[in-house]
Amino acid sequence: MRIIGGKFKGRKFNPPADKWPTRPTTDFAREALFNILNNRFYWEDIRALDLFGGAGGHCFELISRGTTDVTYVEKYYPCVKFVQATIKEMGEEDKLKIIRGDVFRFLKSCDTPFDYIFADPPYQLPTLDLLPDLIFNQHLLSPEGIFVLEHGSQHTFQNHPYFSEERKYGNTIFSFFEQPEEHEK
Repeated sequence: MRIIGGKFKGRKFNPPADKWPTRPTTDFAREALFNILNNRFYWEDIRALDLFGGAGGHCFELISRGTTDVTYVEKYYPCVKFVQATIKEMGEEDKLKIIRGDVFRFLKSCDTPFDYIFADPPYQLPTLDLLPDLIFNQHLLSPEGIFVLEHGSQHTFQNHPYFSEERKYGNTIFSFFEQPEEHEK
């Protein structure tokens, strides 16, 4: 895995993930996603949330691009340990809040809105379809914020009231959701 853009562009990190229950987003798909998002955000000005953070590729990309307030949530301890070590090695510990725990429990207890939320759950997660409603019911997305849910082709969110667009990259699908003004908290 490598960081695609920003001050750490090109930096490689190799999680010992051969037996981890994770499926990192490919560099190709992550690069395509960030190309889209670059036109929507000033990275330095946002609060970001990385759900099912895995090996940390998404949060490292955010921090590399200048985001100074990133929250990472992951329950698998080896992933958390790897992210802690990597962010320390990068010298950016002050920019990343690491939460080891269940994503659904975290979302139900969280009361702080984020400008950008990214979720990369296991594609076969039985409760994957609940994520958009949970995020919007908890008012976790700021006005003009974007929630991106990575998933496989067995799911579709095009009929969700906050769905805005879908992008496909091989087997990876990114569904984008936005907070309409009339539903602001």
